Amino acid sequence: MEPMQETKNKASDNDEAIETDPRVYEVGYLLVPTISEEDVSVQYGNLKNLVSTLGGQVISDEMPVMIPLAYPMLKVVSNVRNKFDKAYFGWTKFYLDPKQAATLKKKLDQDPNIIRFLIIKTVKENTIASKRFVQREGGIRRKAPGVGETKKEEGEATPINKEEIDKEIDALVEA
Repeated sequence: MEPMQETKNKASDNDEAIETDPRVYEVGYLLVPTISEEDVSVQYGNLKNLVSTLGGQVISDEMPVMIPLAYPMLKVVSNVRNKFDKAYFGWTKFYLDPKQAATLKKKLDQDPNIIRFLIIKTVKENTIASKRFVQREGGIRRKAPGVGETKKEEGEATPINKEEIDKEIDALVEA
């Protein structure tokens, strides 16, 4: 029986080693829009310093930029309820000990300049999918041509034959 106990102990030792190894995390956050442009970079630097103080190492990040929010968000600061319809959005990807992730969450919860944040486990590689949009003259966005469709030249109009359309509709209804 002793050899089996040894393997169980080795397995638990490996589990502990996995739990203490730094993991890759990403935090996405919304900063209150009342912060001045100069102070946004200060808040951005404070977040990176917080990760470093907790023993983390920043892999990549993006400076917060002002975005419109999909719906109004509330943030209570000093017993005052504030409603925001836009915010500065930024993100940071970093290595951090899993035990320190809870400490990071507590510190971000206490920050009055952060409306909302999300900490996720991720991978080191870049996982951002690029968007393929083409801007038209009228300012309307559409998908880039060539992905499952053919591009028709403008000004080229095809006449509508009502009899053919009626036949196709009848064929679809009967099927």
